[in-house]
Amino acid sequence: MSAYRSRSERFGRTLLIGFCALILAFLVLPILAVIPLSLNPGSFLVFPEGALSLRWYRTLVESPQWTHAFGNSLKIAIATTLIATPLGTLAAIGLAYMRSRAKIMIVAIITAPLVVPVVVVAIAFYFLFAPLGLVNGPVGLIVAHTALALPFVVIVVHASLRGLDLELLRAASSLGARPLTVLFRVLAPLIAPGIAAGAVFAFMTSFDETTVALFIAGPEQRTLPIQMFEGVREQISPAIAAAATLLVIASTVLLGTAELLRRRGERMRLGSAAPDVGA
Repeated sequence: MSAYRSRSERFGRTLLIGFCALILAFLVLPILAVIPLSLNPGSFLVFPEGALSLRWYRTLVESPQWTHAFGNSLKIAIATTLIATPLGTLAAIGLAYMRSRAKIMIVAIITAPLVVPVVVVAIAFYFLFAPLGLVNGPVGLIVAHTALALPFVVIVVHASLRGLDLELLRAASSLGARPLTVLFRVLAPLIAPGIAAGAVFAFMTSFDETTVALFIAGPEQRTLPIQMFEGVREQISPAIAAAATLLVIASTVLLGTAELLRRRGERMRLGSAAPDVGA
C-alpha cells in the first residue's frame, strides 16, 4: 500500500511539474520569439532563413531617434528611482509600525495605481497636471512615474520588515542611539536588500511605462517605449524587435537581481546579529 502511494505521489509531482512547464512555455515563448526576429538581415519582420545579422542592433546605436529615446528613458527612470525609493522606504517603515485604523485606508491609497487601470491613471494625471503646466515636460513625467513606482517599493520593503526583530531597535535606543542613528545604522542595513530590490522594481516600472508617458510626455521627452509604439503604428521595422530584445534581457537581469537581493535579505534576517551601534 505504501509503495502504491509513493508511486502515486511521484506521478502527481511529475504531472504537476509538466503542467507548470507548459504554462511557463505558454507565457515565455511568445516573448522569446522576438529574439530571432531581431537577428533578421532583411527589412521585414520574418524569421531569418539564412545567416543571422546584427544589422538592426547597429541601427539602434546609430539612429538619433532611438538613442535619444533611450537616454530619456534612462534619465527619467533614474530620477524616478532616486525619488520613489526613499519615499517608499519611509512609508513602508511607517506602515509596518502603525497601529491606527487609518492604516488600511493609507495602504489602499498608496497601492491604488496597481488596481486602477493605467489608462484611467494616465487621464487623471493629464487633467491634474495640465492646469499646473506639468504636461509636455520632464517634471510631470517623473512625478507620475514616481506615483506608479511607489507602491512597488512600499510592498517590497514592507515584506522585508516582516519578521524583523524589534528588540534590535529597542536595544540600540537603550544604548543611547538617536532615532536617526537607529534608522541608518541598525534598521537600514537589515532591510538594505529589500530597499535595493524596491529600487530595481521602481526603475523597471518607469523604464517600461508607456501609457502615462503618451499623455504626459512632450516631443522632447519621447521615451523608448513611446518610440517603439510609434514605430509599430507608423512603420513596422525589425529595429523594434531588436529594442524589444534588449528590454527583455534588461528586465530578466533586473528581476534576477531583485530575487537575489530578496534571498540575501532573508538570509540576513535569519542569521544576522545586531550591528555595531554608535550613539
